[in-house]
Amino acid sequence: QVQLVESGGGLVQAGGSLRLSCAASGRSIVSINDMGWYRQAPGKERELVAGITRGEDTKYADSVKGRFTISRDNAKRTVSLQMISLRPDDTAVYYCNARIETWAIRDYWGRGTQVTVSS
Repeated sequence: QVQLVESGGGLVQAGGSLRLSCAASGRSIVSINDMGWYRQAPGKERELVAGITRGEDTKYADSVKGRFTISRDNAKRTVSLQMISLRPDDTAVYYCNARIETWAIRDYWGRGTQVTVSS
């Protein structure tokens, strides 16, 4: 059974930093392709924050460029999101996503971790 488990959320003041991590586990995993972080604020749709390919090409939402950095460790099956200069509008539940091959290829999601930025 494949699982994605996030960690690192919390409460931080505006201008502060947080680092989110996500680990994939499961004996049936053959490979992990694209990985990413999404977020969903109250009353809003889930949106892509940052994505990274297996070859470590990255993409970012315009609102986080220059402030957030995504990285991955293929050997450890982890993806991380370093967030600096946090703003109150970064407040959301952050979800880890990964496209994983087992007997088939599909997207998996973590349960989410809350990030709250106070002004």
